[in-house]
Amino acid sequence: MIPFELRSPQTGNPLKPDAPHALRDAGTGARWPVIDGIPYLRVGREALVERVLAHLDAGEPDEALAALLVDQDDWWNGPPADPAAIIRLIKDRRDATLRDAVHRLGWGRVGDYFLHRWSDPTFLAGLTLLEAHWNEPRCVFEFACGIGHYLRELERRGCKTAGADVVFAKLWVARHWVVGPKPQLVCFDAGSPHWPIPDAPVDLVVCNDAFYFLDDKTALLENLRQNAGDDGWLALSHIHNRECPGFSAGRAVTAEDIAELFPDALVYDDAELTRALVEARAPVPQEPAALRTCEAFSVVAGPGMRPAPRAVVDGLTLPKAGTVVRLNPLYQPDGEGYAIRWPSERYREEYAPRATYPTQSSGPEQLTFDGRIDGADTQRVRAREYVDLPERW
Repeated sequence: MIPFELRSPQTGNPLKPDAPHALRDAGTGARWPVIDGIPYLRVGREALVERVLAHLDAGEPDEALAALLVDQDDWWNGPPADPAAIIRLIKDRRDATLRDAVHRLGWGRVGDYFLHRWSDPTFLAGLTLLEAHWNEPRCVFEFACGIGHYLRELERRGCKTAGADVVFAKLWVARHWVVGPKPQLVCFDAGSPHWPIPDAPVDLVVCNDAFYFLDDKTALLENLRQNAGDDGWLALSHIHNRECPGFSAGRAVTAEDIAELFPDALVYDDAELTRALVEARAPVPQEPAALRTCEAFSVVAGPGMRPAPRAVVDGLTLPKAGTVVRLNPLYQPDGEGYAIRWPSERYREEYAPRATYPTQSSGPEQLTFDGRIDGADTQRVRAREYVDLPERW
């Protein structure tokens, strides 16, 4: 855990513990709820904050949690979650699977994305970006961390980690099904009047598949650079290109925007990073102007980044020796082997063209990775035909 000193998103005043389930503004006395060690610091949710605190003060933690689990970001356009399903999830959280959690929270296609992200080409691009510029960071902060896919990999490499997201339910799922108790997790809005973690220099700041969503990118980047301090670096991957039609909502950017926002960066085509992983080589950066037709950009920036990318052959991109990996759950039995079955047509259209795994597999359903770069099954693991999934996936 990284011991961030949290500040009020409304006033910027320090937040101090106020009973096990709340924080209090040292200046105004305003209180903010904390559940499972996750502070809820969203602005513009005063009525919800008041209701959650009332439940917590009354000794009703499950009712408080249920109220926060239905809160969504402003981009959400799906149906509201079923309150009864959420209550069942809360009651069953020690035995339920990640699939159960995603289903009962009513996440729809977002749930498909989270369940299969371990083999999504966009996730692999982000891992490749980190591995190509890895410099043994000790403390890592991930902005818009979702349910903790990257935090899990970073924790397992010995990093102290922290993550933030605007959706409390994602952080709660991360805590119980993906990353466990170690990372510090905080729920807040990127556009808060005050950045809740201003005095928190870390070695590395990560943001994947989220930067393009934000309106005021300059202000956000200033905050992330402040978190990285004078010696840290930033890795932002899968930033959608406005000049390339795609599937994403949000506020995509252009090559000119990338050049202006990141004058000190190395810039990559997201798809080039994924190819470099499969081919076990160093990814090749390009000038932003040469990437006008790419689907998404990825960048590394800051004084702490490696000056040149290295070959992606091990590290974050492969599990440790002795890890039991499972056949990618996208495969379903088909004759004497297995074949890909996409969770939805949208998912197929978005990811099939860049998928790194074959459409057919001979199995088996699991194997033990020996950790060798040139091992018999290494390429099958590298391509995510086999995946290192959480225990309760």
